[in-house]
Amino acid sequence: MEDSSGAALIESLMPQAIGPQGDPHSWRIHPYKGVGRIPQGLVAKGDPSKRALLDQLPRLLIGYGKTPGIDAVVVVLDSDNRPCKDFLSELQVLLKRCNPAPNTLFRLAIEEMEAWILGDRTALLAAYPKARKDVLARYVQDSICGTWELLADAVHHGGHASIQKAGWPLPGQLKHEWVRKISPGMDIERNASPSFGKFRDGLRRLIANDGS
Repeated sequence: MEDSSGAALIESLMPQAIGPQGDPHSWRIHPYKGVGRIPQGLVAKGDPSKRALLDQLPRLLIGYGKTPGIDAVVVVLDSDNRPCKDFLSELQVLLKRCNPAPNTLFRLAIEEMEAWILGDRTALLAAYPKARKDVLARYVQDSICGTWELLADAVHHGGHASIQKAGWPLPGQLKHEWVRKISPGMDIERNASPSFGKFRDGLRRLIANDGS
């Protein structure tokens, strides 16, 4: 997962998707600090301490492929403004060049992880009953529209402009706050985000195929 708030969201929803931690499946979620770029060849050229996901992905996948007891790896990224089909193709090419390669599932949040939060309007409004419904009504699910900014405009006084004016670390803090408040009420079966549905269903196919 490319950032910590997205990792927190996935952590909160995993039990709904595949059952409680350790019963029968266990997992570990690793957040990274941004997406980075797929390196040329299989040599990670970025600074590992900066923890950009794509920069380190070849090294990580090869390492997981060599590690006993890892049944599958799921890589979740924001699509941002990338063409999804092309981006997924690049990731699959990278995976094929890893030797050994683990059983790997790539999933994209379209355009950003906040699309998955916006996909459960019931949970969002339960957490933020004063959210601006006119702003939410403008959102076309999984569209490229500035997703986190739209969510900010709906639930934060002053909207995304006030957050950007305040600068870092406020955006990250608020993204964690949204996850903390909204995710407990989310129901993965009713989520309207197609990209979330692909993530949920992909996880379930993984566990159906692992013999557990």
